[in-house]
Amino acid sequence: MQYNKTVQLKDGRACTLRNGTAEDGQALLDVFLLTHEQTDYLLSYPEESRRTAEDEAEYLREKTASCDEIEILAETDGKVVGTAGIDCVGRREKTRHRAQFGISVDKACWGQGIGRALTEACIECARAAGYAQLELQVVAENKAAIALYRSVGFVEYGRNPKGFRSKVSGWQELVLMRLETGEQDAQAPDGCKASPAPGAESRLE
Repeated sequence: MQYNKTVQLKDGRACTLRNGTAEDGQALLDVFLLTHEQTDYLLSYPEESRRTAEDEAEYLREKTASCDEIEILAETDGKVVGTAGIDCVGRREKTRHRAQFGISVDKACWGQGIGRALTEACIECARAAGYAQLELQVVAENKAAIALYRSVGFVEYGRNPKGFRSKVSGWQELVLMRLETGEQDAQAPDGCKASPAPGAESRLE
């Protein structure tokens, strides 16, 4: 999928939200490693990643070519400072109406509205792709993220008390949230091929 929109941040700067391309492989890798170092709320630790800039370039190439999956980069002052995306939960008849959402933002840019802008962009893309439901998991202690998700329409539908086991704080409870997009026909357009999403789960908030 393709997406391009410019928003104004709370400090007045412009931020471009756009689908990543193969040329952004290194930038995506850099922001992935940075954000996973900055917070204990994401799925993995940076040292666990074995991906290269070339791997990320191929990942972005596949997402751009996909008709129902996307990785959106947030770029300000010429630097990628956040990323978010949607991935199909499953291609079978019973699950193809569902997409999963993940996001991460450079801590230096928290509080500027980038997380909200990326979240709203992904909701827009999910609707455009025909998904009926967008899903996410978030660490229960991450109150700011939960408040954001609720403000755009996500609702809690369950919890996993031992969803993550942090090497810093031990067990982390995961809040399961969903948003109904209003779309009823989740069938992918003719010619739409599933694109693999290596590492997509690692971008969970």
